Amino acid sequence: MSYTKLNRSAATLTKNRTEGSISPFSGMCVTCVDGCIGMCEIGKSAYRGHEVIYPQPFGIITSASEKDYPVDLSHFNVMGTAVGAYGVEADSDKATFPKVSTETRIGHDKGIKLKVPFIIAGMGSTNVAKQNWPGLAIGAAISGTILTVGENVCGMDDESVFKNGKIVHSPDMEMRVKLFKDWQQDGYGAVVVQANVEDTRLGTQEYAIDKLGVEVVELKWGQGAKDIGGEVKIKNLKKAQDLKRRGYIVLPDPEDPDVIKAFEKGSFKEFERHSRLGMVEEESFMKRVEELRRAGAKYIFLKTGAYRPADLARAVKYASKAKIDLLTVDGAGGGTGMSPWRMMNEWGVPTVEIWSLLYQYLRKLDEKGEYVPDVAPAGGITFEDQIFKVLALGAPYFKAVAMARSPLAAAMVGKTIGKRIEEGQIPVYIERFGYSAEEIFVTAPELKREFKEKFNEIPTGAMGVYTYFERLNQGLRQLMAGNRKFNLSYITRNDIAALTRDAADISGITFITEVDKEEVEKILNS
Repeated sequence: MSYTKLNRSAATLTKNRTEGSISPFSGMCVTCVDGCIGMCEIGKSAYRGHEVIYPQPFGIITSASEKDYPVDLSHFNVMGTAVGAYGVEADSDKATFPKVSTETRIGHDKGIKLKVPFIIAGMGSTNVAKQNWPGLAIGAAISGTILTVGENVCGMDDESVFKNGKIVHSPDMEMRVKLFKDWQQDGYGAVVVQANVEDTRLGTQEYAIDKLGVEVVELKWGQGAKDIGGEVKIKNLKKAQDLKRRGYIVLPDPEDPDVIKAFEKGSFKEFERHSRLGMVEEESFMKRVEELRRAGAKYIFLKTGAYRPADLARAVKYASKAKIDLLTVDGAGGGTGMSPWRMMNEWGVPTVEIWSLLYQYLRKLDEKGEYVPDVAPAGGITFEDQIFKVLALGAPYFKAVAMARSPLAAAMVGKTIGKRIEEGQIPVYIERFGYSAEEIFVTAPELKREFKEKFNEIPTGAMGVYTYFERLNQGLRQLMAGNRKFNLSYITRNDIAALTRDAADISGITFITEVDKEEVEKILNS
């Protein structure tokens, strides 16, 4: 069995000539013919070279791995029970799924309260994030959850102002933070500002804390989509030159006269902007955490990617020593605005495996009486069953899950529906629900009740995020009710079962036919 598709993908806009006869090892057509125009990834690489490394077209898509990993969340099932209730009286008239609470709190003082246990992970300087920010920010705010401003936002802002190499004004960052804070409800959720190497050098987090009133910051070691720094493409020569002067790696060199001529001639149309690799050291990490606390950060998060187990152990241990408020661990295969396509498919520890290791490491610290940070796993989580399974897999340490591509998809769809309404060109598939936002979005009546005249200021992208989250929340509450768990704190690893021996071995979750083995014997022998 091959877990990987080679040499053709919708992500790289490539395909094989012989769709039915493909070598499983190389991904090449079994018969490669002289005269073929080069539709496959090898062929396209013959004339576009490094451009084919990345998912395309940049700026209007997000991508995720299409590798079929040996174990995933579908290899677990949620267990239900017909007995009792936790968190509510075991009474059929009282133990109903609307009574389930999915609110949670995170942080050293449990001071960040969330209405739902799913947060929006880092959305950085890619075009697709910026273009959909109103939907993401307002949608997250009215849903009562966390929104993370990702890396490189200040550095990429054309209108940023710097003084002595530090950021002092960024309209883009101000817009992103303000949109969330203007719509934040009753203190639920938070806007978080993330930083990589370049952001740290530019003083992005200090600026956000001091000038924008941001209370939560996140240190970034990496993500599940790649093990190098953030990347975007630049279509403007002047911007590429400005970014190089701001300290970024820009390829090819936008100040090289020959490169400038080639760009102006049209030999290539995009520059690549790359961030530097972070170099993790315990001493410098602890120092940076203290710097941020002195700067006024109330809560400090850490996000790491799908690196080898020793690096995961470092993240867990350092987060414990520094008393980090939330640790996000992103498994391989997760989404991106721009990452090398083959790297995204073939690099890192996959989600179930890395979350299982994470649980083991956290438990080890807990057993030694050491500080255990709250945790939000990430990596392609999209629906309520997955949310429940992940929370159970890491119980009691996993407090929420982090998502990115799916809420962005909801924001994009909501925004597109709004445009179609304005243009009077509502697709037939949508038209059957109505002709206005109030008719099409099922949550519009409750939003209108809550926000009254301000309802008309909610962009349809935000309605998309809110409505998607509302669906996830109701679905999660139904699953929890089926397990008779009426509060997130009651979820345990025993609430799921492994459907394969491999899944059981990797996760430590009980194999399906061995669940309740002792209790079964007691019942049958009573």
